[in-house]
Amino acid sequence: MSKASAKPISADDAAATSVLPATYEDAMRELEQLVARLESGDMPLEQMLSGYQRGAQLLQLCRDKLQAVEDQIKVLDAGTLKPWKPQ
Repeated sequence: MSKASAKPISADDAAATSVLPATYEDAMRELEQLVARLESGDMPLEQMLSGYQRGAQLLQLCRDKLQAVEDQIKVLDAGTLKPWKPQ
């Protein structure tokens, strides 16, 4: 492939292939920013698609982290979920 035909990689393309955030909070922050950009309607179609794909990755990461916490709580509560009561 010649340099002339190579498509430059945008920041959005790089974000879509970058490593996922390490924490739930970072993933949620990135997801919220991404949703705001997608909802603005100011993104070209290709960027919207890559943004949607990145959003799906972030959403799955958040779900996995929440499930891991729920699983830990089940272990701590001897396998039974108890209703949360604020103190």
